Amino acid sequence: MQVRHNITLDAEVSGELDSIARELDEKKSYIIEKALTVYFDMLDLRLARKRLKALKEGKDEIIDAEEVWKSLGI
Repeated sequence: MQVRHNITLDAEVSGELDSIARELDEKKSYIIEKALTVYFDMLDLRLARKRLKALKEGKDEIIDAEEVWKSLGI
């Protein structure tokens, strides 16, 4: 399923997107989707590192899965 979005881009970024889309003969939406997928992967890594740091600093804790399931009645 695809969802339509209306976005605003900086003129320089928009020009770069136009140029790349023409050269690769790809739709701009396809290029944006692939770029966001890569960016989200990078953000996943950043979030994992943040959570690991919080764990090491004692700001977060690990709860055993069995304990969670029991509290949920699973």
